[in-house]
Amino acid sequence: MSTIHLRQTTTSTPQQFLAGLTDFGPGRSKLFGNSADGYLKVHHRGAKEADVTEGSGGIWERLHYDWSDPNRVVMTTTDSNLWGGRSGHTYTFTRRPDGMTDLDAVVVRDGKNLKGRALGFVLGIFGERVLGKELAKTVKAIEARNGGPHT
Repeated sequence: MSTIHLRQTTTSTPQQFLAGLTDFGPGRSKLFGNSADGYLKVHHRGAKEADVTEGSGGIWERLHYDWSDPNRVVMTTTDSNLWGGRSGHTYTFTRRPDGMTDLDAVVVRDGKNLKGRALGFVLGIFGERVLGKELAKTVKAIEARNGGPHT
């Protein structure tokens, strides 16, 4: 099992970032490179939670999204072709006095088969760099959809 901790700072408010995370409409891949529109299926969406399948490149997972806390989104893997156990993502938003938002993301990858365990091992070594670059792209895309960076 691999646990990857990522940090970014954004000009987006927690509400703006939350709106991006929970936008399950067409074009999601513009915000999240690892969520291709062809994989996206919303099974259920409520006011503070959703059940969504997403993925790309032959890797998919069904996630239960919980954003009942406006400063935290917990995405728990409920099914996947690779991930099981305690897999998922947690995003925590902390508003700073200067108007910026600190974003902490924790990604847990618990492989449920040989391919998942192998990829989980690789992510344990390279995940911070690879997933960190993806998170930086997501931050820029969410900032852009909200009028761009403004400090």
